[in-house]
Amino acid sequence: MRPKHIAIIGAPLDLGAGRRGVDMGPSAVRVANLNRRLQDLGYEVEDLGNVPVIQRESQGEVDSRAKYLPQIAETCTLVAEMVDRALGDGRFPLVLGGDHSVAVGTVSGASRFFHRRRERVGLIWIDAHSDMNTPESSPSGNVHGMPLACCIGQGPHELTEIFGYSPKVDPANVALVGIRSVDGAERDIVQRSGVHAFTMRDIDERGMRRFLRKRFA
Repeated sequence: MRPKHIAIIGAPLDLGAGRRGVDMGPSAVRVANLNRRLQDLGYEVEDLGNVPVIQRESQGEVDSRAKYLPQIAETCTLVAEMVDRALGDGRFPLVLGGDHSVAVGTVSGASRFFHRRRERVGLIWIDAHSDMNTPESSPSGNVHGMPLACCIGQGPHELTEIFGYSPKVDPANVALVGIRSVDGAERDIVQRSGVHAFTMRDIDERGMRRFLRKRFA
């Protein structure tokens, strides 16, 4: 039975990205009347507000290999705790970001909930980019290019070890769908990781349903 109660969690995080602006995402989606639209579909909606995010202007020098890593880890941990709590209360957590690094918090929270129940989790990652850089491979040092690597246990321990265990998802249970732009060193990480990677060409030629059924049926 699918949960009929949705818990909305805002994560206005832009520390992982090179450009400003994505921190306005949660507000923009709410202004577009997300809550009402979900209610019209028959769901009970509870908006839990936004997790606090430190502003980059208040911070000093950052590690150029993984910019604002401690601050991002702090926010992702808060998101993870809220996601875990929502699932424990029988609610479906809907996280509004924010740059891609917030996904570490979302996946960590869901993983902890199912890990406690001794159940496995799977992850479908739909993106033009694989988001599997590490501080050693990243050409920019922007953490929003690293979250999937962190979810499968590769990357800075501040993110891979949220809740004290890693990986959050077995790479064999990850489908990376729609990639078309991967950094040079990142390509080797993807190929060695064990995730199932589907390019846009794969999807165009075979169709998404056929490909996913073949690999995950």
